Amino acid sequence: MKLSPKTIGAGVFAAAAALSILAAVWAAFAIEHRAARAVRTALDDGGYDWAEVSVDGLQVTLSGMAPSEALRFRALSAAGTVVDGRSIVDRMDVVDPSALGLPEFTLEILRNGDGISLIGLVPSEAAHGAIVERLSDMAGDGQVTDMLETSEHPEPEGWQAAVDFGLRAMESLSRSKISVTADNVSVMAISTSAVEKARIEAELRRAKPAALQLSLDISAPRPVIAPFTLRFVADEAGARFDACSANSERARDRIIAAATRAGINDKVTCTIGLGVPSPDWAQAVAMGIDATAKLGKAVITFSDADVSLVADAAVAQELFDRVVGELESNLPEVFSLHAVLAEGDAASSQSEGVQEFSAILSEDGGVELRGRVTDQLAREAVESYARSRFGAAEVYAATRLDPGLPKGWSIRVLAALEALGHLQSGQVRVRADRVFISGTTDQPDARDDVARILSDKLGEAQKFQIDISYVPVVVPEVTLPSPEECVAAINSALSEQKIDFEPGSARIAASANDTLDTIADHLRDCADAQIEVAGHTDSQGSDEMNMNLSRSRAQSVVQALMARRVLTGNLSAVGYGETIPIATNDTEEGREQNRRIEFRLLTVAEDGTVVPMAIVPGPDTPRPRKRPERAGNAAPKTSE
Repeated sequence: MKLSPKTIGAGVFAAAAALSILAAVWAAFAIEHRAARAVRTALDDGGYDWAEVSVDGLQVTLSGMAPSEALRFRALSAAGTVVDGRSIVDRMDVVDPSALGLPEFTLEILRNGDGISLIGLVPSEAAHGAIVERLSDMAGDGQVTDMLETSEHPEPEGWQAAVDFGLRAMESLSRSKISVTADNVSVMAISTSAVEKARIEAELRRAKPAALQLSLDISAPRPVIAPFTLRFVADEAGARFDACSANSERARDRIIAAATRAGINDKVTCTIGLGVPSPDWAQAVAMGIDATAKLGKAVITFSDADVSLVADAAVAQELFDRVVGELESNLPEVFSLHAVLAEGDAASSQSEGVQEFSAILSEDGGVELRGRVTDQLAREAVESYARSRFGAAEVYAATRLDPGLPKGWSIRVLAALEALGHLQSGQVRVRADRVFISGTTDQPDARDDVARILSDKLGEAQKFQIDISYVPVVVPEVTLPSPEECVAAINSALSEQKIDFEPGSARIAASANDTLDTIADHLRDCADAQIEVAGHTDSQGSDEMNMNLSRSRAQSVVQALMARRVLTGNLSAVGYGETIPIATNDTEEGREQNRRIEFRLLTVAEDGTVVPMAIVPGPDTPRPRKRPERAGNAAPKTSE
């Protein structure tokens, strides 16, 4: 059958059309396949294997269950690097954190000298890195043993404040163990003294965040007292201690009770330490104080197990013999008593013939040596010791030689100079039967130290008189800026150089380092001010994406400040997205101004909630606006 030309032409046209359709279908399939494969590769490289990809023409749909909102946003951004973001349809869901249950985050830090070990579970790699970096700075050349694990979950409320407080506590405790949870910090440590223990405990309680529970177990080793010394004086000025030592709280209470019976009305400070010569120390001291009170005017000194009792010349011989006999018979076995009844106070004579050596320490550190020494060798020894103790340039010597001085004179002079070295300013005088020392000191234990030195060096009679006043060092009050001044200074620095970020991400640009350093310097003086770190974007991008991006950028700023060793427990990172513009979003210049970080002081509202202080807009500041809803699921271009 012969076909007509029209039939042949129609057949050829139909065949060509069919081939064209097949070619178009194949081309579309190839494009979809390449797009799906490229998006799949980008997601796998980012670790987003939970995301599913489907392609319909030029439209790419992402589905699946994201572990967190942040990972959903990152998966969306990863897909946008290989296809046009306007062609991506977001149908991903986010796992409900309450359904999963958060792991129990804990941080255990053990510090022994410069070595630091840490173990536990923290919310993210970023938090992990910040903790290790800060502890590495603290350890210096020491080793940091890192056994921390991470779990990518939202950090519980109060976690960052607890970590900041725990690390701050670690800085002041060289031997400690600190346990941190979101609502509790436990501190076990060893301090060098009871004074340091009290100071550290007070500082930690003062710096503790209000919602945080604090458990403290800080011990202070007792000092070694050598010789173990106590000196009790009863004279016309009343009863007092020149030095007081005890081996336990119970012993201290017994000694103070005896002193109260003897007439002391003021508060008594008695050092508790190690080195007591006998467990019966408190019993022996109480007996000695009772004996001194019976004599009326006397001085009793305990130096280890040696006991010296010197009664005033006005005490009747009969009374002296009876009291000394009772004391000597009843003292515990270890103690040895040497009792003396003075024959008159030759030291009170003011005649020119009095043999005396004196040294005067001025407030500027200069020392004048005057009076008598036995010979040239003794003079050289005294001057040499004084220069080594007070400084060669600070000593002026004008002594005279007197070979008729009493035996042991040089030892008394050197002991007096050693005692003088414990004063801020003062004077010491050495005479044949007594040593006088007077002055002021800024060390609370100086009086005990002076009594211990003189009683140890001056021999059995141990006659000396101490008149030392404790004058604490006045620390100049440091005026810190008010919270308002602090925030104003920070925002002033931001007005000169803003904090920039890499486009479409929360990674801080290198150009912002100097600004962050300046902000960190201001925040160190404002650790008690509650401050909000607010992130803002322009209007490009969806409402949700801009809100997430602004919050991530604010958190990045807080982490950067923490890396600069700033306590960030008082900082709150908040994202406002595009809702508070300060310029128009219709120009690039305006959008650049809207992409910013602000610091705002938090205040307590009338209903008791904590809110940022109101921002007063300028006359040209656009008011916050509600963006119109976008049609469809396509994700627009992200905010820079």
